[in-house]
Amino acid sequence: MSVFPRLFSQRQTSAIHDSRGDRIFVFFNYAFLTAILLAVLYPLIYVVSASFSEPAAVTAGEVILWPVRPTLIGYQKIFEHPAIMKGFANSIFYAVVGSLVNVIMTMLAAYPLSRKDLPGRRILSLFFFFPMLFSGGLIPFFLVVRDLGLLNTRWALILPTALSVWNLMIAISFIRTSIPEELLEAAQLDGCNDFQYLLRIILPLSGPIIAVLFLFYGVWHWNQYFFALIFLNTKDLFPLQLIMREILVFNQLDLSMLSDVRQMAIQQGLKEQLKFTVLVVSSLPVMIIYPLVQKYFVTGITLGAVKG
Repeated sequence: MSVFPRLFSQRQTSAIHDSRGDRIFVFFNYAFLTAILLAVLYPLIYVVSASFSEPAAVTAGEVILWPVRPTLIGYQKIFEHPAIMKGFANSIFYAVVGSLVNVIMTMLAAYPLSRKDLPGRRILSLFFFFPMLFSGGLIPFFLVVRDLGLLNTRWALILPTALSVWNLMIAISFIRTSIPEELLEAAQLDGCNDFQYLLRIILPLSGPIIAVLFLFYGVWHWNQYFFALIFLNTKDLFPLQLIMREILVFNQLDLSMLSDVRQMAIQQGLKEQLKFTVLVVSSLPVMIIYPLVQKYFVTGITLGAVKG
């Protein structure tokens, strides 16, 4: 007698079937998650559709899901408007330079704090971590920035926030769990000092966490507007988020800059459409960058989240 029918019958009897309660739970779970997906996805689709629709259709509320009488006039006017383009260039500067400063400061602090043989490591760690739990408040922070002479300068949005303690903790955990201590011993035997070890060993092996740090810091710099609101008063230094704030909240888009717009109805329609267009343009860089670092994101976060 062949053994295959017996093995097949045993496999069938050993199969685990979901109970009725499990199937009901899975159904409602998927239904709930689908509802959340639609609630999040529809506003995004609407914003994109409104940015490509005719201004009169946006004002009349004709846009429901897909673009109505598609046009690129909103994007054309955005790239012609000097305030928006200046804010876009400022946001790129803050995101690139600020993230570079943040990552350098984070890695310079993470490497020594990850060394178990560092004298006074616990005291230094407390020096970094205590302000994360107990801060002096907004007014002392503002006074420090003012006394340093950083008010109304680009560095007011970069230097006061040069280090995130939370990201520092992730970087420390990554170095401890991902880079063996034997590499340090081997490097020291070859005559490598700490700075050479950091530059030649730590940084090349820390690519995933560095990519994640650039993503975290870059998104934060790109989206932040509160510090710009309290530290800057010159519009030439405003990031794109403050320009968006004037358009979305105060409705202060200067339509006199748009020479070919004459009628009030067209002006109002274009003003409403530009709100959605600016939202798309401001979100586009992050949406482009994220897929490029996604492969490092899971690795960096997973290894950096392990407490050593």
